[in-house]
Amino acid sequence: MDRQPHATALDGTPPGFRRRVLLKALGAVGIGASVGTSMLPTRAVASDGLPSATDLEPGDLTFSIVEQRRPFDLLAKNFVQLRDDFDGGLGGYQLLAPAPEQNAGDVVTGGGALRIGGESAFALLRSATGQQAPYATVIIDVTSFAGTGGAHDTVYAGLVKDAGSFLLAWYNRTSGVAGIDVAAGGVVQTLGTVAADLAAPVRFAFSLTATTAVALVDEGDGFRPLLRRNVGGQVDLQRPAALVEYRNGFGARTSSGTVELGGVQAGYYGEAGVRDPHLVTRADGTPYIKGGKAYLTFTQAGLAFFETAHWGVWTVDLETYAMEQVANLFFRREGKDAIFGDHAGHVVLDEDNDRWILTMSTWGDFTFDGVEVNYATVPANTDLLRGVHIIETTRLPLPVDDLPTTAVGQWDPHVVRIRGRWYVAFVNARRFFDFFPVLARSGAGGDFTDLALVGADPGKNETEGTVMQKVGLEWYVFASNGNASPPEIRGQYPVYDLTMQQVDTLDAPHPTNIPWPMVFPVPLSHGRSRYVMVTFNGTQFHEPVLGYGTHGDVVVMEAEPVVRGRVF
Repeated sequence: MDRQPHATALDGTPPGFRRRVLLKALGAVGIGASVGTSMLPTRAVASDGLPSATDLEPGDLTFSIVEQRRPFDLLAKNFVQLRDDFDGGLGGYQLLAPAPEQNAGDVVTGGGALRIGGESAFALLRSATGQQAPYATVIIDVTSFAGTGGAHDTVYAGLVKDAGSFLLAWYNRTSGVAGIDVAAGGVVQTLGTVAADLAAPVRFAFSLTATTAVALVDEGDGFRPLLRRNVGGQVDLQRPAALVEYRNGFGARTSSGTVELGGVQAGYYGEAGVRDPHLVTRADGTPYIKGGKAYLTFTQAGLAFFETAHWGVWTVDLETYAMEQVANLFFRREGKDAIFGDHAGHVVLDEDNDRWILTMSTWGDFTFDGVEVNYATVPANTDLLRGVHIIETTRLPLPVDDLPTTAVGQWDPHVVRIRGRWYVAFVNARRFFDFFPVLARSGAGGDFTDLALVGADPGKNETEGTVMQKVGLEWYVFASNGNASPPEIRGQYPVYDLTMQQVDTLDAPHPTNIPWPMVFPVPLSHGRSRYVMVTFNGTQFHEPVLGYGTHGDVVVMEAEPVVRGRVF
């Protein structure tokens, strides 16, 4: 490109900074209001003292934190596949007797308890329930262990194919050891163990996020991980044909005596934290709001690095900011026989073309060898914002060859149609992790897949979270500068116009390394509006066991001033 989108004036101010900057400068040198108003355009203010929504600019908004909460669910509340308090019989289970005992022992259920006991007994109960993607949790309530001191006084939870093929987390009360086993064709391999002193009553859990299995325990103050292992080299449950054979299962093994369970729950894994909030919108950028609730997608943190996360749709109550997950979105990429939890993208309802547009980043198998932006379209009558969906995707052709740098990946897409043209904002990476924001645009009458480069800011080196939003009468691209940015811009939210010239910075707290500036207008009563920003922080969940990638808390901000009128 022949221009310098990150160029600055002699005083260090990016070109195009607007009225707010000049007003502050005038005030600093004591120039009176009469001088300011003679020099600058008059701003519309209604009789009630509120500025007009159509006369707003990003720099007029000042955001403050009003809510912070941590979504955490090993088992997603709306996606429970199995819930049994053992008041009935065993009709819903296949009773298995694994080797070497090949003896299920005495298995009795009823009255709110399942009892497994006998001499040298090993029983697994394979349910009829399973998941369509490798994101699963099985939780058992252990009422009592056998307590007879034999070699085996063990409980199990996980996924079961048959008596000789399973993936299970376990805890042996006698040895005080927890572990993760994978078995295939009767050959059992213990992938790892850890010492643990657990006493009943206790909740014991297994979670699978992509290829990572984790054993967890809740002794009354919430779940904590005991150990994690990557199981991809032993059993590939990302392959649909393999996963379909595995069902939610649990059981116990005793040398003598009886283990008692008080209940079991299983279904889709939820989240250790959430990040990358992205508003679901209509094609023209109008927020998708129903019943006072905005719909947003979040990256739901798995129990290890980025590849263990997946994508979900949530509602956010715009009065209380209460959150509820309402959909799980998983993906099968063109040419790959696997289901991925790709995430960090945007969902758009394009009613004019009777379709949903989904764009997402291919983090679902990230191993530092590239990330792409993929896309899919599905019919508009698909109930995409509810339930579980497995969606076929293909690569979105982005005009990165026109950038003056070699790229190792692109991510964080946002799609909107402005004045008859599709705009796509995204991030381009020179290498991991050195990246900057980019804007592309279709031709008049073209589709969002037919793009040409508009501009970029290659002067940035750790700037992502690209979102587009309308403020006043104009559209802008927002992004976020990370901790590796130069000190003078670190922790800022740069604001660009639709030529990718930086015109301002957003006045808002920056609660983690690179929080997404998901800004959107919320209609209020009496013809007023306010701007809200949903973002996240970097708080991890038991990082010493699980490593980096389990963040974060949801952080909600509201902006002053409230404005008169509607943005959309």
